[in-house]
Amino acid sequence: MNFSNSAALLAVRGVGKTYETGKKEIRALSNVSLEAKEGEFVSIIGQNASGKSTLLKILAGVGMPTSGVFELRGDASYMPQDHALLPWRTVEGNLLLPADIAGASRGRAQEKARALLSAFGLEQYARLYPAALSGGTKQKAALLRTVLHDHSLLLLDEPFAPLDALTRIEAQTWLLALLEKTEASVLLVTHDIREAIFLSDTIYVLGSGRIKEKFDVPIPRPRRHEQLRAPEALELEKRLFSLLAPV
Repeated sequence: MNFSNSAALLAVRGVGKTYETGKKEIRALSNVSLEAKEGEFVSIIGQNASGKSTLLKILAGVGMPTSGVFELRGDASYMPQDHALLPWRTVEGNLLLPADIAGASRGRAQEKARALLSAFGLEQYARLYPAALSGGTKQKAALLRTVLHDHSLLLLDEPFAPLDALTRIEAQTWLLALLEKTEASVLLVTHDIREAIFLSDTIYVLGSGRIKEKFDVPIPRPRRHEQLRAPEALELEKRLFSLLAPV
C-alpha cells in the first residue's frame, strides 16, 4: 500500500496478527488501522490481552504482522513494559547503551545524557546501579534512554504500570515536561483511562484485537491533573469506560 499522500508520521493500515498453537489459531489483532501525526501524543487503551502490546512490538520491529502494512517516516524508540535497565550498568551507562550498540560517538552521547539527567533532576543517580533506585526513578531513567537519540516516534508500553498511584501521577507530569524538550511523537499503550486522557491528543480504544473507536481529547495544553475534573474530561472518561467495561 502507498502512503505517499498521508501526512502522518506513522500510518498503520489493516494490521493483523495470528498465532498458531498446535491446531488452534489465536487472533491477537484484526484489521487495525491508526495514525500518529508529527508532535502528536496518541494512546491506545484496552483491557489486558486486548492486543495492545502485540501491536507495539510489531511497530517496534520486535514482531511481524500476519497481514496489513505500516509506514513510519523516521525512526522509533521502544520502551517495553519492563524498564529493561541492565543491572551491571550505572544509570548513565544504561543511557549510553543505544549509542554503544550503534557505535556512535560516546562523547557526544555522554554530553547529552548528562544534560538530560541534570535538566530533570536525576544527576545524583548517574553513578548508581538500577538496584539502588526506586521504581519511579527506574522508569524515568528508562524514559530518558528512550528519548535520548532524538527519534521521531516513542513507543511506550505501559511505562507507569509498576508505579503506585501518587508516583504514577508525578511521573506522568514529568513525562510531559520531558516531551516539551523534544519534537517526538508518542504512541502509548495503557489500560488506565485517566492516564490516557491526561497525556493524549488522540485515543484509540482497542478491544478483542480491533479498534473500536477513536476520540480526540478536548483538553487544552499545557496539562494539569485538575483538568481531569472538567465536564468534558469526565464525559470522555465515561464514554471510554463504557467501551472498556466487561459486558
